[in-house]
Amino acid sequence: MKQGSMNRSCLCSILITTSLICGVYFIGNAYIHQQFKVKLLRWEISDKMHNVTQKMQKATTTSGTCKNVNKPMGTESLPQGIIAKTSNLETQHLWNYDDNKKGNPNRAMSLLAMAIGIKQKELVNKVIQKFPLRDFVVMLFHYDGVVDDWKQYPWNEHAIHVSVMNQTKWWFAKRFLHPDIVTEYEYIFLWDEDLGVSHFNPKRYLSIVKEEGLHISQPALDTTNSEVHHPITARRKNLKFHRRMYKNKGSGRCDDHSTNPPCIGWVEMMAPVFSREAWRCSWYMIQNDLIHAWGLDTQLGYCAQGDRKQNVGVVDAEYIVHYGLPTLGVVETGSSSSQNETNPKSPGKVSEESSESREVDNRPEVRMKSFVEMKRFKERWKKAVNDDICWVDPY
Repeated sequence: MKQGSMNRSCLCSILITTSLICGVYFIGNAYIHQQFKVKLLRWEISDKMHNVTQKMQKATTTSGTCKNVNKPMGTESLPQGIIAKTSNLETQHLWNYDDNKKGNPNRAMSLLAMAIGIKQKELVNKVIQKFPLRDFVVMLFHYDGVVDDWKQYPWNEHAIHVSVMNQTKWWFAKRFLHPDIVTEYEYIFLWDEDLGVSHFNPKRYLSIVKEEGLHISQPALDTTNSEVHHPITARRKNLKFHRRMYKNKGSGRCDDHSTNPPCIGWVEMMAPVFSREAWRCSWYMIQNDLIHAWGLDTQLGYCAQGDRKQNVGVVDAEYIVHYGLPTLGVVETGSSSSQNETNPKSPGKVSEESSESREVDNRPEVRMKSFVEMKRFKERWKKAVNDDICWVDPY
């Protein structure tokens, strides 16, 4: 009995001891695990703080560089290298991967942009033929909605066509010639359609413009055949170019001491040529709603990238004819549906009266609006000068 009692006592002691050891083990293990997790968390936090510190040090080191990076508005969340700030008017092939730039991709290109109507197709064709496609991109603004009828000309498929009814070239230019779109082009020719170019070579013209540093220019007008509104645009024989005009009679005299347009630093709006730098400035001055741009010519000198008395000029050696055709404002009435109406007196026959289109001449109203827009532009310029306390007039 005693032996059995002792065995049971010994077994109980072993069980109790084992239980205590197990309890200590599990409690200790839980404590150690908790401590390990705390230390691991500290290590992770420490590592993250180290990384943040490194990034902050790197950012501090390059803060000067980052501050100088001006990303376009709305692109702050993008890495700098993926931002495409500009574009161009170069067409791209649908399936070929070859570089489709005409000739040498590093060659300087310029842009000819014209507002055109099909009635002046012969004049327009002669103008475009003067501008070799390997050196110029051609962009045509169709104000009469007629596009397909130009397909007869070989250059048609290489031109960019934009068609909106009854709009001026300045309306088109404001919407489709943003400086970031045309920044690849050295010079922008923004021309009317009623020009004669028998005595004009654009490459020789640009050679003179570059040589003389003319950021805003125009070809001189042949006084024999042109409609000349401003004497400064008249061609002077035996001269390569000129910057000022002289007027000794009447009001508004011009002499060697004149410093303001239209005596100097001025071109007319029918055939201006801008450097890319001058166009960037001029585009911002074009008012979105003043589509005739009257009054703009007197202020273009502010965009001449320096002294307008030096950087604005008229090229005499390469001259044009301005026919002065008032094409805007003439609207043809009548539609295909009206032309298909039958004559009630003669069933089956098309009425001659209904098949004839009729022209409505709104040119007097167009001219009146041009004068109104000029007045509004001058008022806006005056207000802008008065409101901008930081602006200093260089002239």
